[in-house]
Amino acid sequence: MRLQTRLILLIGTLLFIIIIVLTFSFERMLVNTLKGNVGSSALKIAKTVAAMDDIQDAFAAPDPSAIIQPIVEEIRLETDAEFIVVGNREGIRYSHPIPERIGKEMVGGDNGPVLRGESIISEAVGSMGLSLRGKTPIFDDHDQVIGIVSVGILMEDIRETAGTYRNTMIFVAAVALVIGCAGAIAIANSVKRSIFGLEPKEIGLLYQEKRAILETIHEGIIAINREGTITLINQTASKLLDPLEEKEITGRYIFDVLPETRLFEVIQSGEAQFDQEMVINDSAVVVNRIPILDHQQQVIGAVSSFRNKSELLRITEELTQVKRYAEALRSQTHEYSNKLYTIYGLIQLESYQEAMDLITHETDVHQSLIHFILQEIPDPMLGGFLIGKFNRANELKVELEIDKESTFKDIPNHVNRIHLVTIIGNLIDNALEAVLAADVDHKKVKVVLTDIGEDLIIEVEDNGAGIAEDVADRLFEVGFSTKQESDRGFGLAIVQQAVQQLRGTISFHSRPQGGAIFIVMISKERG
Repeated sequence: MRLQTRLILLIGTLLFIIIIVLTFSFERMLVNTLKGNVGSSALKIAKTVAAMDDIQDAFAAPDPSAIIQPIVEEIRLETDAEFIVVGNREGIRYSHPIPERIGKEMVGGDNGPVLRGESIISEAVGSMGLSLRGKTPIFDDHDQVIGIVSVGILMEDIRETAGTYRNTMIFVAAVALVIGCAGAIAIANSVKRSIFGLEPKEIGLLYQEKRAILETIHEGIIAINREGTITLINQTASKLLDPLEEKEITGRYIFDVLPETRLFEVIQSGEAQFDQEMVINDSAVVVNRIPILDHQQQVIGAVSSFRNKSELLRITEELTQVKRYAEALRSQTHEYSNKLYTIYGLIQLESYQEAMDLITHETDVHQSLIHFILQEIPDPMLGGFLIGKFNRANELKVELEIDKESTFKDIPNHVNRIHLVTIIGNLIDNALEAVLAADVDHKKVKVVLTDIGEDLIIEVEDNGAGIAEDVADRLFEVGFSTKQESDRGFGLAIVQQAVQQLRGTISFHSRPQGGAIFIVMISKERG
């Protein structure tokens, strides 16, 4: 059964039950109230009649009925009582609406308490049918009970009066039920529109799918309503906002969690913001913010997606490394092509000894480098990368020296090799650019790698122009560069972020003899 149908049936049924119960309860209270009022009125009339001197004196007359009947009948007609009966202690009637019943015994069997001097209200079957009676004793001058006054209203009359009210109540209840059913249909239709015609199972499935999708997205997602309360957040955003996961974030005020947020600007303006940069817990992120609109195109909140900029830079760097490997291979191919042409020319000139010396020299240099790297830097990724950089430096006519005392064997498994390649590659590239731009005869870059002790140490020094004091503070700033070309200023920023990922430190200083040296220290212990 569809949700809309269930809502209509549920609300309609509840209304029907409530209205029926209230109607019958009200009718019961009305009947009881009518009985109370009628009984009290009947008793008051009875007491009034009993207190009349003419009635009391008539009991001493030879024919009490002749005196009492006219008086009582006049009172009965004026008060609309069904009957007023006056009888003696033996229950013999002195008055009755039907004259033929005068002199006969009173019916009902409820005179006992009255003869004991009590006034009562009773419900009994008399000669005229079931009636509600008010009965009181008649006293003589010596306070002795000499008779009984009984004033009654037929229950049939009370029921007719109650029936009139009941019919009105039933009409009102029917109208209320119709209005309630119309309201139930309106509510069900409103609910249906609010949930876009979906059924509860479909909503539950959509919710589960949404949560799964949110958790598989690498970007952090956070949404707020117009009041600034966080209504949705995924795991990525939670870890970025609260790395220790100490508090539940959903339901909190956005400024308590993210004071620098600009989501309220989006709510107020209704305009989206794309590719904005901000800092969250010392992490640079790229943020997109868009408003959330209802079916009337009114802004009811805003949602923000953001991704750690270091991840974007890492992806960029990985793509850059592929390009660097390709350039290194091209450099190596180019270098060996030149040497092969040289050897070929020497052979053509029959300078065999010179050709053999060149072959021996190149073989010794490369074999020595390869042997050293295999021995001291056995990691294939780092070793292959350094050979590529060595060939690239030869092509640029720069001496790239890997210190003979270097050793990089003890690299823990948890240390990301990609981060190490990023750090070493960018530092070497910066050093090569520095010496190429400097006015020095012998351009040289030196790399020292050490794994002795509790830290991995990477040192890259060059004999370029060094680092000016006025730019030292901005050296690791994203986009900052002393060079005029576009798309610069990312290398050292990427290095710093990679070092932070490895929980290491980076420092630099200018060399007295010219150039600069960068030192990176990475702890071998897992952070």
